Amino acid sequence: MGDIPNHIRREAASKDVKPTVRVGRSGLTEALVEEVDGQLRQRSMVKIKVNRGVFDRENLALLWETLVERTGAELVLSRGNVGVLWRR
Repeated sequence: MGDIPNHIRREAASKDVKPTVRVGRSGLTEALVEEVDGQLRQRSMVKIKVNRGVFDRENLALLWETLVERTGAELVLSRGNVGVLWRR
């Protein structure tokens, strides 16, 4: 961890990259983890947007931590209700 290339960080912060996964009222489900993992197999970076009001700040941090742990990815960016995961 910590060795994320700068071009990946820039791409993750870009507004041109749209979220490909949305987290709704169901929250963190096995289907969500499988979807994120599947997308990470197809491309190295996945942008995830959490619907407003679904998680508070602490639970949002726990969501990112759990997704990182279960997918083997790294959290590149966590800003508000958007997170970007990257896997080599």
